[in-house]
Amino acid sequence: MPQAPQYKVPALEKGLDILEALAADAIPLSLAELASRLNRSSSELFRMLNCLEHRNYIERDSVSGKYLLSLKLYALSHTHSVIDRLTRSAIGPMQELTDSLRESCHLSLLDRGRLLVVSQVESPSPIRLSIEVGARFDPLLTASGRLLLAHSTEPKQAEHLQQSDTWNQLSPTKQKRVRSELQALSKNSSVEAESDSIEGVIDLSTIIGNSPSGLLAALTVTRFRSKKAPSNKASAAKSLLETASKITDSLGLNPS
Repeated sequence: MPQAPQYKVPALEKGLDILEALAADAIPLSLAELASRLNRSSSELFRMLNCLEHRNYIERDSVSGKYLLSLKLYALSHTHSVIDRLTRSAIGPMQELTDSLRESCHLSLLDRGRLLVVSQVESPSPIRLSIEVGARFDPLLTASGRLLLAHSTEPKQAEHLQQSDTWNQLSPTKQKRVRSELQALSKNSSVEAESDSIEGVIDLSTIIGNSPSGLLAALTVTRFRSKKAPSNKASAAKSLLETASKITDSLGLNPS
C-alpha cells in the first residue's frame, strides 16, 4: 500500500477527493451528493468546488446544475511528453504489425501499480479483440504486466507490487514464489501466455525501451486461440520482436 504523506495538506486533499469522486461516477453529482460520498459537510466543499470550477477542472451540467469533470485533466494528461513521444513513435509500426498479422495490438506501461493501455490498433478482421485505451489492469494478472514488472528496476518493481491488489492478497510464501518467477522472466524480452481473465485468448508481449532510460513499455498482440486455423507462432513472434525493435530504435533506446 502507498505510504501516508508525512505532512497533511487538508485543502489539497479535499480538492483531490472531489476530483476522484467525480471521476468515479459516470453521472454529474450535486453538492449534497458529493458531501455524502466524501463524508464531509456541504459547507466544507462549497468553496473548494468554486475554486475548481474557476480553474476549469470541473463544470456544471447545463440541465441539472450538478458538477462533473471538465476535459482539463484529460488535456493535461495528454501533454505528458514521454507517453506522447512513445505513442507517436509506435503508431506507424503498430499499424504495419496489425495489417501483417490481422490481429489487434496494444501498447501499455506501468502506472502506480496498474497496467495502463496507452495506444491500440484494431485488427482489420471482422471478428477481433479490442483493448480500450485508458483501461487499467492489475499487472500480475496480465502477460504484459508481469513482463514489465520483471524488467523494472528493483525499487520500481517493489513500488508497483505494493500497490497491486493481487500482490497484497498473497501469503509471504506465494509472494516469494512470484518474485522468483519475475526474476526468471527478466531474462526474456518476450512472453506468450493465456489470458487470466478471458478464456481462449492468448497474449504475446514484448518489451519496448528499457528501465534505466525511464521509458519501459510492452507491445502486445492479443488473439483468439483457433483450432481450425492456428496462428503461426514463430512468424507472429518474429514480427512482434521486429516491430518492438523498430519502435525502440526510433526512440533512440536501442544499444548501438
